[in-house]
Amino acid sequence: MTKQPTVLVTGGAGYVGSHVCKALHRAGIVPVTLDNLSTGHQQAVKWGPLEVGDVRNESFVAEVMLRHKATAVLHFAAASLVGESASKPHEYYDNNVNGAIALVGAMRRCGVTRIVFSSTCAVYGMPEQLPIEETEATRPINVYGRTKLAVENLLTDVAATGAIRTAMLRYFNAAGADSDGDIGEAHATETHLIPLAIQAALEQGRPLSVFGSDYPTADGTCERDYVHVEDLADAHLAALSFIETTAGSRAFNLGTGQPVSVRQVLQAVERVLGTRVPVIDAPRRAGDPPRLFAAPGRAERDLGWVATRSDIGSIVESAARWHRSHLFSEAV
Repeated sequence: MTKQPTVLVTGGAGYVGSHVCKALHRAGIVPVTLDNLSTGHQQAVKWGPLEVGDVRNESFVAEVMLRHKATAVLHFAAASLVGESASKPHEYYDNNVNGAIALVGAMRRCGVTRIVFSSTCAVYGMPEQLPIEETEATRPINVYGRTKLAVENLLTDVAATGAIRTAMLRYFNAAGADSDGDIGEAHATETHLIPLAIQAALEQGRPLSVFGSDYPTADGTCERDYVHVEDLADAHLAALSFIETTAGSRAFNLGTGQPVSVRQVLQAVERVLGTRVPVIDAPRRAGDPPRLFAAPGRAERDLGWVATRSDIGSIVESAARWHRSHLFSEAV
């Protein structure tokens, strides 16, 4: 019997990481999750072994890689709250950038050459043109985005030496939940619109703040590009395959190219749940662009990837199904 290949998944107990682990398992690849469980959930690690530890510990990471004979890395481990990053910049640089430095050091010690990096559209900041191409200038406007761009620069520079091959996946708005109901989006501090809207509708006690209703958009609210987490998982497998035969570094936007407004999201939640989402109008937040959406053509051309589950109705249906069963439980 041929032994299944093994990959290391840092942050595999988190939202996107756990969905990718399930996709890897289905593809016949063993995901070894490395997570310190500071924000991830042990219950979400269901498709391979869990190694509890910190990605900043290079020796520990190298030992895990060698013991499990990892052939590649998918790197999700990071602090990711934009607002918090402004008040804790040192912690964000330490966690996100130093973690990546230690991880690359461990890869080089172990002879592991492939890494898929979970990046973000926040590296673009306030783009000058829409839809956003990968050639758009990277000028992040928050600490979180700057730390992600610093890791991209690290990986690009190391890849230029021939030591690694990397694909850097710039997510737009990850959303939705596993179609089987095994895992979903559960953050101790929730900041994402769709789960907040679902919680507001189901609990009918905590109104949702809509930040700005006077933007130059069709209905006055911000527009964003939502991509289903299972589509994101598929993109990671495609990227892993891509760098098996392609040297150097490459950045890819992961989005649909179809912007959806805040009000359209709320309407979708109300249709799915059959109940009103209580809202209060709030002032604009500093730094919120009116519209952000991807030009996903490069991922389609090079990875053969197209989002197939990411219409807003399907996203909300999957998220609502999961939240209905987990709203009053800590299970993931």
